[in-house]
Formats: sequence, C-alpha cells, structure tokens
Amino acid sequence: GDRVSQGQHIGNIGSSGRATGPHLHWGIKWNNARLDPLLFVPPQD
Repeated sequence: GDRVSQGQHIGNIGSSGRATGPHLHWGIKWNNARLDPLLFVPPQD
C-alpha cells in the first residue's frame, strides 16, 4: 500500500451495483495483517 498524508484525497464516494447508498470501503493492513481502522481514529467529542 501507499502512504497517505492527512487531508490527501484517497478515493471517491458513490454507489453502484446493489448498494443502497453512497459509501466508501477502507482498511488498514500492517505486515499482511488486517487491522480495525477504527483503532486509528481518535474518539469524537
């Protein structure tokens, strides 16, 4: 995978096929292990 910077455009949101609305699939892999991306998102106030 590529490294990305904060604020960098990484994809578009849309719907296709049988999707019921716009959405974006994203994930994090480290050393071939899939990690829960929410572990890297700061809590919301």
